[in-house]
Amino acid sequence: MHHFLEKIADGVGGKKGRFITLTIWILAVILLQLFLPSANEYKDDAASDLKASEPSVVADKKIKEYFGSQAGTPLLITWYSQTGLTNEQLGEIQSLNASLTKKPVASQEATIPIEKMPPIVLKQQLSKDQTTFIQTILMDESATADELKTGMDEIETRAEGIFGENPFNKKVTNTSDLVARTTGPAGISVDATGLFQDADVSLLIATVLIVLIILLVIYRSPILALIPLIAVGFAYLIITPLLGFLGEQGFITYGSQGLSIMTVLLFGAGTDYCLFLITRYRSVLRHEENRFKAFKVAFSGTAGAILLSGLTVMIALLMLLAAQYGSFHNFAIPFSLAILIMLISSLTLVPALLGLFGRVSFWPFIPHPTKKHKKENQFWNRVGKLATKHPIIVTVLALLILGGAALQTTNVAYTYDTLSTFPEDMPSREGFKLISDHYGAGYLAKVEVLAENPTDNLKQELQNIKGVQTVSFPEKSKENRNIVKYDIVLSMNPYSNEAMNLIPKIKKVGGEEATKAYVAGQTAAQYDSRAVTEHDEKVIIPLVIALISILLLTYLRSLTATLYLVLSVLISYASAIGLGWLILHHGFGVTAISGLIPLYAFVFIVALGEDYNIFMISSIWKNTKKWPLRKAVQEGVHQTGGVITSAGVILAATFLVLTTLPINLLVQFGLITAIGILLDTFLVRPLLVPAVTTLFGRWAFWPGKKYKTVSKD
Repeated sequence: MHHFLEKIADGVGGKKGRFITLTIWILAVILLQLFLPSANEYKDDAASDLKASEPSVVADKKIKEYFGSQAGTPLLITWYSQTGLTNEQLGEIQSLNASLTKKPVASQEATIPIEKMPPIVLKQQLSKDQTTFIQTILMDESATADELKTGMDEIETRAEGIFGENPFNKKVTNTSDLVARTTGPAGISVDATGLFQDADVSLLIATVLIVLIILLVIYRSPILALIPLIAVGFAYLIITPLLGFLGEQGFITYGSQGLSIMTVLLFGAGTDYCLFLITRYRSVLRHEENRFKAFKVAFSGTAGAILLSGLTVMIALLMLLAAQYGSFHNFAIPFSLAILIMLISSLTLVPALLGLFGRVSFWPFIPHPTKKHKKENQFWNRVGKLATKHPIIVTVLALLILGGAALQTTNVAYTYDTLSTFPEDMPSREGFKLISDHYGAGYLAKVEVLAENPTDNLKQELQNIKGVQTVSFPEKSKENRNIVKYDIVLSMNPYSNEAMNLIPKIKKVGGEEATKAYVAGQTAAQYDSRAVTEHDEKVIIPLVIALISILLLTYLRSLTATLYLVLSVLISYASAIGLGWLILHHGFGVTAISGLIPLYAFVFIVALGEDYNIFMISSIWKNTKKWPLRKAVQEGVHQTGGVITSAGVILAATFLVLTTLPINLLVQFGLITAIGILLDTFLVRPLLVPAVTTLFGRWAFWPGKKYKTVSKD
């Protein structure tokens, strides 16, 4: 194996191989960029997260079938004047509606004909304090967020022509101005997409800068700091057209959110893989005069661990293909492809760049046998000595810290409310607040009940459910007179957990006796989303654990080590959720975190955390060939402490970049994942795992061959 890796090292980074490798990468980038589409061209932010078989999706289809003329995604324009809406303003709103009815804007399906209502009837539609009015426009259900945005922009332009100024730009706090805000499912969709679109460029720039700064601080070499970024940059230029091609062919679906997280993953994990090789290369150059021989030694000593680490993350991410929830499922290919391409880049392009620059890569601190080098920092040697000299104390203290943080997970509250993740000044959130304050939150998204052969008292039974504010009179289908539809307004935020908990009660009442009922609307869809994500957690978490266990067992040939290494990252994950909740809840007043976070964070923290365990434990396993176990563990921490800490800091920093975005979901995900990585970097990997390995002694290798040959002292 060692000889094979040396041949690969010579093939990709040797005197001839370096130029061939660079040429292949440059040609690949040019050809893919020229002939394949960009990933951004085929991202689909309107893709459904729920399968067609989910109850709420079936109900939507039924409503469209029997009440087709009313089908569409509601766009709610909330009109507000603090001093009360005047007859003149209401007349202008009617004029705008008449314009939309006569000449629909892009993606518009239908309007409610309020222009035909007499003033006295229209005034009855206002809020009790006469300050607020909701205008409903139905938009095309199949329209993308960008297409909906085009239609909404046209509405603003027409409103400006009618009102003489743009009411959508007025501040809600203005005392006498007429204010308009777009909200409802269509408005929320547009705002959600806009947040991610605005974040793409700033996220990429911030990620590059933070990685560059950390690399400069660690290595103090401008050339060396650029090598990982060049490798990641080439990988990015390969991945994006490949995703575009797969999206164009309909093989995969992805959105702005996935591309944003993929960028962070690529820079964080990709830089880590580069560092493992670069650090080893620098170390060997201090003792070997021939730089090509030095690289062979460095490559053969690290390639195996890098390959296993990358494959662990890649295959763990592929497990998301087993998810039923769209967002989870759609992450699998882009994320795993990013890791695969970055893995190839770190094992081919990075060697070629190091072969091209040689020792100059480390300028101005060039490593050479003839030069005196700064005495190696003994910090990690002391850490390793602490973990092996006092393993019981270290293990107990580490578990107390991690366990205390993990206990906080029992206090975590989860939400599936998309709107609550928006900044407070987003139009859809401001519009929702106006509706909530002046009508009641339930008006934002009504629950629709379609009933076949309803009983005479079904309306009253629905009305009697606690949490239901109003139930409309039954509307009969023109297609089938035995089918009726009820619109239910809830007395609470329709996106809240409390609202979702009403869906089973509504289904139970609607489905009594001979009646067959279907429940649709945003609340029903979120209820299904919660059920599907909870199902996915129960499927994917065991799959990822099993996968990582198999890979570790294959590599280490030890059941014992596999068990405690997997347990170590699981407790890191639980502790990260607990600590993240403490910071978000008590530090920033967050009342609930997104229900998508547990699975998002699990896959990344567990897979990436196991990366560092693999790199360190492989060093310990190699050290046992020349030292007793205690010394092998101590030297393993000493040898890998610096590079893994650097890698962990870079990876955590890239995820923390997500916290700068105005998207609460990504803020929560970035913070919790970064906490998990830092816990693994500074507590689990340098202290807990070495201490536990020392405690187990030769049993750490059971039942492998080393179990019989390794001595503890």
